[in-house]
Amino acid sequence: MSFFTSARERRLWAWTLAVVVAIYSTLGLARTLAEALGDSGLGAGLFILGCLLVLVTVVTQGLTRRPSGAEIGVALGVVAVYLLVFVRMTVPTERSHLIEYGVVALFMHEALTERASQGGRVPVPAVLAVVGASLVGVLDECIQALLPRRVFDLRDIGFNIIAAVLAVVVSVALAWARR
Repeated sequence: MSFFTSARERRLWAWTLAVVVAIYSTLGLARTLAEALGDSGLGAGLFILGCLLVLVTVVTQGLTRRPSGAEIGVALGVVAVYLLVFVRMTVPTERSHLIEYGVVALFMHEALTERASQGGRVPVPAVLAVVGASLVGVLDECIQALLPRRVFDLRDIGFNIIAAVLAVVVSVALAWARR
Protein backbone atom coordinates (compact mmCIF):
# COMPACT_ATOMS: atom_id res chain seq x y z
CA MET A 1 0.00 0.00 0.00
CA SER A 2 1.42 3.37 -1.04
CA PHE A 3 1.33 6.48 1.10
CA PHE A 4 0.67 8.58 -2.01
CA THR A 5 -2.63 8.59 -3.89
CA SER A 6 -1.02 9.05 -7.31
CA ALA A 7 2.29 9.30 -9.14
CA ARG A 8 1.68 13.04 -9.55
CA GLU A 9 1.30 13.49 -5.79
CA ARG A 10 4.54 11.55 -5.24
CA ARG A 11 6.36 13.81 -7.74
CA LEU A 12 4.98 16.97 -6.13
CA TRP A 13 6.13 15.90 -2.65
CA ALA A 14 9.54 14.96 -4.11
CA TRP A 15 9.84 18.46 -5.60
CA THR A 16 8.76 19.97 -2.28
CA LEU A 17 11.46 18.01 -0.49
CA ALA A 18 14.06 19.01 -3.09
CA VAL A 19 13.26 22.71 -2.61
CA VAL A 20 13.35 22.42 1.20
CA VAL A 21 16.70 20.58 1.05
CA ALA A 22 18.04 23.30 -1.27
CA ILE A 23 16.91 26.02 1.16
CA TYR A 24 18.41 24.29 4.18
CA SER A 25 21.64 23.42 2.35
CA THR A 26 22.43 27.12 1.95
CA LEU A 27 22.11 27.94 5.65
CA GLY A 28 25.86 27.97 6.22
CA LEU A 29 26.64 29.81 3.00
CA ALA A 30 23.78 32.28 2.72
CA ARG A 31 25.39 35.35 4.30
CA THR A 32 28.69 34.86 2.46
CA LEU A 33 26.82 34.29 -0.79
CA ALA A 34 24.57 37.33 -0.25
CA GLU A 35 27.59 39.55 0.45
CA ALA A 36 29.42 38.29 -2.64
CA LEU A 37 26.35 38.72 -4.85
CA GLY A 38 25.67 42.17 -3.45
CA ASP A 39 29.20 43.28 -4.29
CA SER A 40 29.11 41.83 -7.80
CA GLY A 41 25.65 43.06 -8.80
CA LEU A 42 24.52 39.51 -9.64
CA GLY A 43 21.92 39.51 -6.87
CA ALA A 44 19.27 41.31 -8.91
CA GLY A 45 19.80 39.00 -11.88
CA LEU A 46 19.53 35.92 -9.71
CA PHE A 47 16.38 37.30 -8.10
CA ILE A 48 14.83 37.81 -11.53
CA LEU A 49 15.84 34.26 -12.46
CA GLY A 50 14.18 33.03 -9.25
CA CYS A 51 11.00 34.95 -10.09
CA LEU A 52 11.02 33.33 -13.52
CA LEU A 53 11.32 29.92 -11.85
CA VAL A 54 8.30 30.73 -9.67
CA LEU A 55 6.42 31.79 -12.81
CA VAL A 56 7.38 28.55 -14.56
CA THR A 57 6.22 26.60 -11.50
CA VAL A 58 2.86 28.38 -11.53
CA VAL A 59 2.44 27.91 -15.27
CA THR A 60 3.43 24.24 -15.34
CA GLN A 61 1.38 23.37 -12.26
CA GLY A 62 -1.63 25.56 -12.94
CA LEU A 63 -2.20 26.18 -16.62
CA THR A 64 -3.11 23.11 -18.64
CA ARG A 65 -5.00 24.95 -21.37
CA ARG A 66 -5.21 28.37 -22.99
CA PRO A 67 -5.96 30.96 -20.27
CA SER A 68 -9.31 32.74 -20.23
CA GLY A 69 -9.75 36.47 -19.83
CA ALA A 70 -10.39 35.99 -16.11
CA GLU A 71 -7.16 34.01 -15.73
CA ILE A 72 -5.19 36.69 -17.55
CA GLY A 73 -6.77 39.35 -15.32
CA VAL A 74 -5.88 37.40 -12.19
CA ALA A 75 -2.32 36.87 -13.49
CA LEU A 76 -1.87 40.61 -14.14
CA GLY A 77 -3.16 41.36 -10.64
CA VAL A 78 -0.72 38.85 -9.20
CA VAL A 79 2.18 40.40 -11.10
CA ALA A 80 1.19 43.83 -9.74
CA VAL A 81 1.05 42.57 -6.15
CA TYR A 82 4.42 40.81 -6.41
CA LEU A 83 5.99 43.94 -7.93
CA LEU A 84 4.63 46.08 -5.08
CA VAL A 85 5.98 43.65 -2.49
CA PHE A 86 9.30 43.46 -4.35
CA VAL A 87 9.69 47.24 -4.43
CA ARG A 88 8.92 47.58 -0.72
CA MET A 89 11.43 44.89 0.28
CA THR A 90 14.74 46.73 0.22
CA VAL A 91 17.01 43.93 1.42
CA PRO A 92 17.77 41.32 -1.29
CA THR A 93 17.79 38.44 1.19
CA GLU A 94 14.23 39.37 2.20
CA ARG A 95 13.22 39.13 -1.45
CA SER A 96 14.56 35.59 -1.64
CA HIS A 97 11.88 34.53 0.85
CA LEU A 98 9.23 35.31 -1.78
CA ILE A 99 10.83 32.78 -4.08
CA GLU A 100 11.86 30.08 -1.63
CA TYR A 101 8.73 29.82 0.46
CA GLY A 102 6.43 30.67 -2.43
CA VAL A 103 7.68 27.63 -4.32
CA VAL A 104 7.47 25.41 -1.22
CA ALA A 105 3.88 26.52 -0.61
CA LEU A 106 2.92 26.02 -4.28
CA PHE A 107 4.26 22.48 -4.38
CA MET A 108 2.61 21.65 -1.04
CA HIS A 109 -0.70 23.10 -2.20
CA GLU A 110 -0.60 21.20 -5.48
CA ALA A 111 0.30 17.95 -3.68
CA LEU A 112 -2.49 18.36 -1.15
CA THR A 113 -4.98 19.32 -3.87
CA GLU A 114 -3.94 16.26 -5.87
CA ARG A 115 -4.45 14.05 -2.80
CA ALA A 116 -7.91 15.54 -2.25
CA SER A 117 -8.85 15.04 -5.90
CA GLN A 118 -7.86 11.38 -5.63
CA GLY A 119 -10.18 10.84 -2.67
CA GLY A 120 -7.69 11.47 0.12
CA ARG A 121 -8.90 13.27 3.22
CA VAL A 122 -7.50 16.81 3.07
CA PRO A 123 -9.80 19.28 4.87
CA VAL A 124 -8.49 22.61 3.49
CA PRO A 125 -5.48 22.17 1.18
CA ALA A 126 -4.77 25.91 0.95
CA VAL A 127 -4.60 26.41 4.71
CA LEU A 128 -2.54 23.25 5.23
CA ALA A 129 -0.08 24.36 2.53
CA VAL A 130 0.38 27.78 4.14
CA VAL A 131 0.83 26.21 7.58
CA GLY A 132 3.26 23.59 6.22
CA ALA A 133 5.41 26.10 4.33
CA SER A 134 5.35 28.43 7.33
CA LEU A 135 6.56 25.64 9.62
CA VAL A 136 9.41 24.92 7.20
CA GLY A 137 10.31 28.63 7.50
CA VAL A 138 10.13 28.58 11.30
CA LEU A 139 12.44 25.54 11.38
CA ASP A 140 14.80 27.38 9.02
CA GLU A 141 14.98 30.31 11.46
CA CYS A 142 15.43 28.00 14.47
CA ILE A 143 18.37 26.30 12.75
CA GLN A 144 19.86 29.73 12.01
CA ALA A 145 19.76 30.56 15.73
CA LEU A 146 22.23 27.71 16.28
CA LEU A 147 24.66 28.65 13.50
CA PRO A 148 27.55 31.11 13.74
CA ARG A 149 27.11 34.28 11.64
CA ARG A 150 23.36 33.58 11.37
CA VAL A 151 20.53 35.17 13.32
CA PHE A 152 17.04 34.10 14.33
CA ASP A 153 14.75 36.81 12.96
CA LEU A 154 11.00 37.04 13.52
CA ARG A 155 10.72 39.32 10.48
CA ASP A 156 12.07 36.50 8.30
CA ILE A 157 9.38 34.21 9.66
CA GLY A 158 6.86 36.89 8.72
CA PHE A 159 8.31 37.09 5.18
CA ASN A 160 8.12 33.29 4.89
CA ILE A 161 4.46 33.34 5.89
CA ILE A 162 3.69 36.22 3.51
CA ALA A 163 5.41 34.35 0.67
CA ALA A 164 3.41 31.19 1.40
CA VAL A 165 0.11 33.09 1.63
CA LEU A 166 0.77 34.99 -1.60
CA ALA A 167 1.68 31.85 -3.52
CA VAL A 168 -1.33 29.87 -2.32
CA VAL A 169 -3.71 32.79 -2.89
CA VAL A 170 -2.36 33.00 -6.45
CA SER A 171 -2.92 29.28 -6.95
CA VAL A 172 -6.46 29.43 -5.55
CA ALA A 173 -7.27 32.59 -7.54
CA LEU A 174 -6.08 30.99 -10.78
CA ALA A 175 -8.13 27.87 -10.05
CA TRP A 176 -11.17 30.06 -9.36
CA ALA A 177 -10.62 32.02 -12.60
CA ARG A 178 -10.37 28.74 -14.51
CA ARG A 179 -13.90 27.78 -13.47
